[in-house]
This record gives sequence, C-alpha cells and structure tokens, in this order.
Amino acid sequence: MPDATTVLVVVDVQDSFLPGGALAVPRGDEILPVVNAFSRRFANVVLTQDWHPPGHRSFASSHPGRKPFDVIALDYGEQVLWPDHCVQGTDGARLCRDLDVTHAQLVLRKGYHPGVDSYSAFIEADGRTRTGLHGYLCERGITSVYVCGLATDFCVAWTELDARKLGFTATVIEDAACAIDTRGSLAVAWEKMQRAGVLRIRFDEVA
Repeated sequence: MPDATTVLVVVDVQDSFLPGGALAVPRGDEILPVVNAFSRRFANVVLTQDWHPPGHRSFASSHPGRKPFDVIALDYGEQVLWPDHCVQGTDGARLCRDLDVTHAQLVLRKGYHPGVDSYSAFIEADGRTRTGLHGYLCERGITSVYVCGLATDFCVAWTELDARKLGFTATVIEDAACAIDTRGSLAVAWEKMQRAGVLRIRFDEVA
C-alpha cells in the first residue's frame, strides 16, 4: 500500500495526446479510468504538463523540409520531431477534463525552454536542466516513485529512468500508460527500464 514516502506522478494527460489531439497516443483515453482509480490510493500525487512555446525546437514545423517523426541530431543528441502540440495557452495543452485527480499537490510544467525538449519530469533532454521535481520530492521525504500517463515510451520511460538515476525506487503502472511506439520505441523503452531496475505492475496488483 502506498505510504507517505511514495508519490504517483501522472504524466502529460493532456488533450494534445488524446484521440483527436495533435499528437494523439493510440487508445490514450482508455487509461483514464485506471489513472483516476489508481490515484486515489496515493496521498502524494504530482501531475506533469507539457508546456511548449510556439515554434519549439522539437516541432517539425521549426525545421524546413522535415516532417513529424523524422529524427535529427541536435547539440544534445537525437531528437524526434513532433507535430506542434501542447502549445502554451491552447486547448491542446490543457489537462484532460476527465482526469479526476483533484488531490494532486503539484502541477509541474516542462518543455517550456524553446531550445530543448523535455520528456522526463526530472531532467530535460539535454541531461543538465533540472525541473525542480527531485528537490521537491527529497524535501518531502519521498523515496518511491510510481508513474503512469502518456506516453510509455517517451515521457513515462524517461521519468522512470531519471528517477532511478536519482536514487528512487521506480515503478510503472503498465495498464495506466499508453505508448506512441514509433520505430520500435516501446520495446526499446521497456528494455532500458528493465536494465535500470524499473518495476512493472498492474493496477490490480496494488493493495
């Protein structure tokens, strides 16, 4: 049973990532009942919100001649180019209205630096820029991080991998997350998480 040293991080359950959105995760809306039910078992909950300025460097539209899902090399490494999504102040950036996690204590916005993408809730894609989540959790005595949301192979996986690097116990709620799965990205993400010691559970496995 989750206790005071445990947090649930609900990643990017936003309209851009749901059916009809600019970067829709297939069947992403189907996780909502599980996310809502699972969150009620946690006293500590953090929501993350992708929050890109217009013309963000990760958008394919910012690179003439490129299209969504192309991969390019940037100064911080490989970057998948995305459709414009979760643009600050737009409907697509809004947290889903059906997300019922009213007891969340923190909404953490990420991806607002125009020159670097941000998948992880802890550290942006350059591997250096911190979001502040690590300090927040440490100040509260959190040692175990459960993660659910969108998408398994990007923001969920990167959050869990960084959680492990920072010394937390890390667990993915498998049926409360969905993947984009571009170019085999889901299998790669699970392999990396397994090697890092990230645990996998399902909703009905938590008391």
